[in-house]
Amino acid sequence: MSAPEDTPAPTASLADGVRAIVPLLIGVVPFGLVAGLTAVQTGQGWLGAVVFSVVVYAGAAQLAALDLLGGGTSVLVVVLTALVINSRYVLYSASLAPSLSEVPRTRRLLGSYLLTDQGYAVSLVRFRSPVDAPGRWRFYLGASTVMWATWQVSTVLGALVGGAVPSDVPLSFAVPLAFLALLVPVVTDTPTALAAVVSGVVVVVAYPLGTGAFPLAAVCGIAAGAALALLPRRTA
Repeated sequence: MSAPEDTPAPTASLADGVRAIVPLLIGVVPFGLVAGLTAVQTGQGWLGAVVFSVVVYAGAAQLAALDLLGGGTSVLVVVLTALVINSRYVLYSASLAPSLSEVPRTRRLLGSYLLTDQGYAVSLVRFRSPVDAPGRWRFYLGASTVMWATWQVSTVLGALVGGAVPSDVPLSFAVPLAFLALLVPVVTDTPTALAAVVSGVVVVVAYPLGTGAFPLAAVCGIAAGAALALLPRRTA
């Protein structure tokens, strides 16, 4: 028998979401600065950086797309590259769907736009607790809205004043650190640890494949973790 679901107050759920994601914003700010600065350096201008950030709203895909556009790559290749990098969001959505299935469709559409690595990571951990559907949605909305606002402000600052940052300040180093901060809280057992290790090894080995290395590493990591998680059932 499952535990009864809590029904937290609306403001408490929103505040919980905000508190959960705030520590992760430390890595998001320099990430956004890099995205804004890169947009300007590749000829998009500060207004283009803002529009690009609001419409695309996907850090890694934004950087890859801007880099390709700056190098004169065709729009088709840029779009396909962004889709490949963002393919992980299909898995994220499928993972969160059962927890938000009772939320109205219009809200879920908004949630799909706000979906990020950070929002997914904190929600995944939170949704393991017995909270009712409105509470889960408000938690997700609180975390994702703060994440969205932080990213947009950081991008604008990067576009406007990013050029003033000394070149010896390694802002780009914040990108892998931001993803590392997402990884640690969700590695809670041996299968998830194996998935993380396998994904890391595969993406390094497959680096010459370019952006194709990311979905390949994700699939290999998921397969390894799932296989280990199912192993006890097979031997029982």
